[in-house]
Amino acid sequence: MMNGKVECSVCRSRTVSRAYDDHKIRVTSKQRVLNVLLVVGDCMLVGLQPVLVYMSKVDGKFNFSPISVNFLTEIAKVVFAFVMLLIQAKHQKVGEKPLLSVSTFVQAARNNVLLAVPALLYAINNYLKFTMQLYFNPATVKMLSNLKVLVIAVLLKMVMKRRFSIIQWEALALLLIGISVNQLRSLPEGATAIGIPLATGAYICTFIFVTVQSMASVFNEYALKSQYDTSIYLQNLFLYGYGAISTYIKVLTGPDSFDILQGQSRATVFLIMNNAAQGIISSFFFKYADTILKKYSSTVATIFTRITSAALFGHAITMNFLLGISIVFISMHQFFSPLAKVKDEQQQNGSLELSIAKDTHRLVSADNDSFINMAAGANEEATHRGQSDDRTPLLPR
Repeated sequence: MMNGKVECSVCRSRTVSRAYDDHKIRVTSKQRVLNVLLVVGDCMLVGLQPVLVYMSKVDGKFNFSPISVNFLTEIAKVVFAFVMLLIQAKHQKVGEKPLLSVSTFVQAARNNVLLAVPALLYAINNYLKFTMQLYFNPATVKMLSNLKVLVIAVLLKMVMKRRFSIIQWEALALLLIGISVNQLRSLPEGATAIGIPLATGAYICTFIFVTVQSMASVFNEYALKSQYDTSIYLQNLFLYGYGAISTYIKVLTGPDSFDILQGQSRATVFLIMNNAAQGIISSFFFKYADTILKKYSSTVATIFTRITSAALFGHAITMNFLLGISIVFISMHQFFSPLAKVKDEQQQNGSLELSIAKDTHRLVSADNDSFINMAAGANEEATHRGQSDDRTPLLPR
């Protein structure tokens, strides 16, 4: 252990705090319920996001600036984090360190300065997200963005030293195959994007989009879990504050006549709320769950996106999509199967159970030995008293 940080028993990383490692050992049924709720909520929000972007376009383009939507989204998340921090501080127990004190705020800001890195990457990613929406339909965007699962796995191995079993790598390969099957013949022939053939534009845009978002997710998890004892709302206040500052810099560098509220409509208001909710749920995923789980839940949102797109915009549900999503579900089952765990983790879990069993047996044995010793002592004392009475001369009465 160095500086309060230990090797995580799950991801084998020395970049997480002791508090997080203890938390992973004490996984309760409530934690599992929270994970399920996070997945369900994330699927709904991620699935709705491309549809809301599509509805926000007028004649195939936006009447508003994507930068303005990103800035208003960050402001909404900052307000939410601040309100929740006030509520959490109000319900603190007696003797706990006050969350709203200047010393706590300064110390937390110093410890969580690394959150500025994912905040900047998210600001870049949000702009790229709108660029992707301009050239592909909602379901295509969702499937292309799922490519980041493999990139995230590589970054987790490099940054957080997480180890994956062969079965898990095969599951990720199946995920890519499922995505590829869905994408067969989905791009119209001869179409262009950004003045170059659509296939080339798709590759370039996808590569940049996937890399930036993957780096943001991994560094976000790294920063949140390395300060696990810090309130998540306080961490979010810093994260979203950094994001709002980086986005506002883009606003300042824009034209003098730039109006943040220009072109905003009811659809963009829902888009801003949806984006804010996605960011909030993502922070809970990164701190209390896992980045891979977050990305797999986003993959499941593809079903919701395609069905919604078919109902609202007439996009066809093809056989490629049905086959691709079936492979994706097989990949999910294989990746999270207990058989897919790394051998060291299985051995560690087995050693932990064996250690607990040995400790229990030792305690029971100690209790039995104590009882036997007490019984033997009592018997010896009684015998000693009996012998002592026999040797004592009788006194005349």
